[in-house]
Amino acid sequence: MLGKGRKVAGRGEAVAANYAFGPAEDDIIIKHRLLTRTTTTRGEPPLKKLQKKFTSFVSEVNKGEDNYNDCEKFAKAFLQELATFEIPLLKSKAIVEANIREKENFNELKDEINRQILQSQADIEDFKKQLEESKIERRHKEECEAIRKLIALQPPRSETQKLITELEKEITALEAENTAASRLLELRKKQFALLLHVVDELQNTIEEEQKSLVEEMRIASEEHKIGMEDASGCSEAMVVD
Repeated sequence: MLGKGRKVAGRGEAVAANYAFGPAEDDIIIKHRLLTRTTTTRGEPPLKKLQKKFTSFVSEVNKGEDNYNDCEKFAKAFLQELATFEIPLLKSKAIVEANIREKENFNELKDEINRQILQSQADIEDFKKQLEESKIERRHKEECEAIRKLIALQPPRSETQKLITELEKEITALEAENTAASRLLELRKKQFALLLHVVDELQNTIEEEQKSLVEEMRIASEEHKIGMEDASGCSEAMVVD
């Protein structure tokens, strides 16, 4: 009898089981039970029962006596035991086939799930791109709406055109005034230059006249001096006489 013990783990941990045999021994025991159709350690194994029935039947046949009824009895017992032994085998075969089909279905389901995962990932990437495009489109719409509101706040085109026409007229008038002012300024520059030239000529003339006057006064002074000297000389001569 297998001794079993359980160790209770803490919260969130799995319950661990400690067996009297190791994993390798457990595999050998399970394999032997499957081969011999032994599901428990108590009682006689089905394969051994079948072997005994077959041995009894063969022994009865080998007696060589007129024991047909006994042979038929042992044969029926053997066939009955064989049928009993075959039923679990058929069940096991059906279970194996079902497990194989289940495994194939599971593999198909796994492949389908993987395909759906890949498709979902591709869809997610597409949705991300669409989301980015939607964000850009929404931002463009918001910008267009803001521009539209700014345009709506502006006056009508007719008023704007009228204002532009008036401004153009004012600009034309200002340009004309500027041209006239430029011409007047140019004329004033020429007149001022002429005035400066005249003033310069007049100053030169005054300076020359002043020089001439000074020269004439100097000559006159000298002549007067000479005249006085001559007069003085005559007076002395007269006194001597």
